[in-house]
Amino acid sequence: MTEIPRGTLEEQTFYEQVGGEQTFRRLVHLFYRGVAEDPLLRPMYPEEDLGPAEERLALFLMQYWGGPRTYSDGRGHPRLRMRHAPFTVDRAAHDAWLRHMRTAVDELGLSPEHERTLWNYLTYAAASMVNSEG
Repeated sequence: MTEIPRGTLEEQTFYEQVGGEQTFRRLVHLFYRGVAEDPLLRPMYPEEDLGPAEERLALFLMQYWGGPRTYSDGRGHPRLRMRHAPFTVDRAAHDAWLRHMRTAVDELGLSPEHERTLWNYLTYAAASMVNSEG
């Protein structure tokens, strides 16, 4: 029986398979480029600079997909619904968030399988944040 060498795709996390930190930072940066100009989403970010929000999302996604645990080390359990509760997240906000994320994902040029896996999670996550009608 042939032994599979260490470090093969089967052993890599999704985070590693798609390019690690650089890929997730690029995804989130591209996403926030759209958010910065969005009249519906931009007011949900009270900080003048979107940098802190960009950093939080990048760290969260990296950790979720198998990267470093920096997010939880600094902020504790993600508790995403609780953290988003102060904001009205309706269908329009959901759709706007996904529109900007779709643009960002498309610019990454991932393999079809990786793109599908990532997009399935993002659409699930967006739906789970909706907390009001409209």
